[in-house]
Amino acid sequence: MRTVFDAVPDDDRPPVGDRWSIWWDSEPLQRGPEPWPEWVITDHGAVDYELGALKSGKEADVFLVERAVPQQQRAVTLVSKRYRTAEHTQFNRAGDYTAGRGSRNTRDVRAMAKRTTFGMEQAASRWAAAEFDALKRFFQAGVAVPYPVQVHGTEVLMEFIGDGRVAAPRLAECRPGDVGVVELWEQAADALRRITELGCAHGDLSAYNTVVRDGRLVVLDLPQVVDLYANPLGMTFLARDVENLGGWFVRGGIAQRAVTDLRDELLSMAGKVGRQ
Repeated sequence: MRTVFDAVPDDDRPPVGDRWSIWWDSEPLQRGPEPWPEWVITDHGAVDYELGALKSGKEADVFLVERAVPQQQRAVTLVSKRYRTAEHTQFNRAGDYTAGRGSRNTRDVRAMAKRTTFGMEQAASRWAAAEFDALKRFFQAGVAVPYPVQVHGTEVLMEFIGDGRVAAPRLAECRPGDVGVVELWEQAADALRRITELGCAHGDLSAYNTVVRDGRLVVLDLPQVVDLYANPLGMTFLARDVENLGGWFVRGGIAQRAVTDLRDELLSMAGKVGRQ
């Protein structure tokens, strides 16, 4: 597991910080949608500080990074999600999610099939690009997701959802009596409708990859987003998303019927969108 930035030659290190900001290393389409939020730091003299590990997942490790402009005393805390190469991932059912995705670069396809070092690096980069692209699409469609700052190789930088350096609690960690269950359920249903209208399913939605901050439900972890129509399991993933996330709400007092009705509504909506 990588716990620090990739090795930087001593000659390339900034006088402070762990590396120069990689903002300008990303191509325009690899940066977040404009207009950029005011907190996004684009200065050429910015530096990145490694603050420590946030969590380790099946396919990636997540860290906190501070991007700062030392001369101006401006700084923002970001999430850095770094995808592991195939030999280090614990994500064993990737094919179910990637069915229907293609690559136009035949060299990359051959390398990934042969599991060469280059191929495994390309596979990790594809997961990073998939999450970044999904974040951009969802953000622009009004789904509550972290703002995608940039993607660079196998690393995705995004908005940190939390206060100070403390991450917002996962929905699974919240007590129904301490949060507005009805309001959060309405937000969950709205997010699922918007995602379905895009022709997508989250693919792995649950109370463990949604967080609550200031009464707002935010959806996380999007590398496995599924195309409802290109993926033969698309509708299955959509139904499972509703049922898995809905389980927490049922335990919190929302009627099971409401979850079932939402599932049926979204499956019907997906069918209509697919015929357009």
